[in-house]
Amino acid sequence: MKKIIAFDMIRLNKYLSDAGICSRRQADQYIKDGLVTVDGEIAVPGMKVMKNQEVCFRGKKIDLIEALELIAFNKPRGIVCTAQKKEKDNIIDFINYPVKIFPIGRLDKDSEGLILLTNDGEIANRIQMARYYHEKEYIVTVDKPVTFEFLYGMRNGVPILNTVTRRCRVKKLGRNQFSIVLTQGLNRQIRRMCEYFDYRVLNLKRVRIMNIELGKIKTGTYRKLSKNEIMKLKKELFDEFED
Repeated sequence: MKKIIAFDMIRLNKYLSDAGICSRRQADQYIKDGLVTVDGEIAVPGMKVMKNQEVCFRGKKIDLIEALELIAFNKPRGIVCTAQKKEKDNIIDFINYPVKIFPIGRLDKDSEGLILLTNDGEIANRIQMARYYHEKEYIVTVDKPVTFEFLYGMRNGVPILNTVTRRCRVKKLGRNQFSIVLTQGLNRQIRRMCEYFDYRVLNLKRVRIMNIELGKIKTGTYRKLSKNEIMKLKKELFDEFED
């Protein structure tokens, strides 16, 4: 009989997170709710499993992802950041990547630029956690000259969607263009912020997510992240807290 040693096993909540189902915290709740089974038996909180055991969520078998896939894609306008095949312009069909991946967060259909895609649920969940103030940088072109008053207002919080946006960094780049660094991701946030000051966005491009930059990636193409980029990204994500 093969001896089971520590690194042969993994906590069940991490298994579900690594498989891209949910965060570890949400996995704990699913387990408590009796929605997860291991080898046909209802799972219990805190349990560990071997990677070759059959884990099911809501009756469907979950396969653990072994090799990390993490790519940076320069999304064109018109492409929708969804893995839903019913959307004809979905990002997954457009990229046609050889293994299953999904977008981390979203970028509006009318916007362009950097979006990350992965097969790692834990990395995706941690990048999207708003409470950790992960930076996303955008270049924005508007329909009239950028004024000091507009920049000041954008920097210091704008009332939209029944809340006030976080303070952010905004810098004028040209007569009708500015850069903005956000640490939250409200629905169509930049467009709504501009509309509050009676500006209309003509072009919006995301150029950075945390330490990952769009750089010279051509529109509609992607590149795999380098080992150094992944190492730096993971260090920031996983040093922030422990589940």
